[in-house]
Amino acid sequence: MGIKVEYNPDLALRNISEFKNGNRKEEECFPENIEAEKEYIFLKKDQRNYWLFGEIPLLETKGNSILSRPRASIIILEATHFLIDNEIYTKGRYKVIEVFKDDDVHFEGFDRVGAKTF
Repeated sequence: MGIKVEYNPDLALRNISEFKNGNRKEEECFPENIEAEKEYIFLKKDQRNYWLFGEIPLLETKGNSILSRPRASIIILEATHFLIDNEIYTKGRYKVIEVFKDDDVHFEGFDRVGAKTF
């Protein structure tokens, strides 16, 4: 028997309408009025690992790996695994570095565009 753990190079949250319609908790959804420099709480089902040493993209998901382009750059500040009704979840806190309001490319692979110096 193995341990199922998923590595996520990004944080993908549902549209806020999922919360408003009563389908998801607010922490599972993309913040309605997201702002740079603010901290937010997230909640994801299953045991997930996130990179904590730099910026990662914040995406919006429709589920089944249907993902938006990066909508913001964030830093995960903490991530904790825990159980609810014998199901594992990951909750945490992230800080928004920048909110993207265009369709430009902001990440290349795991790197923020312009962050690497050669």
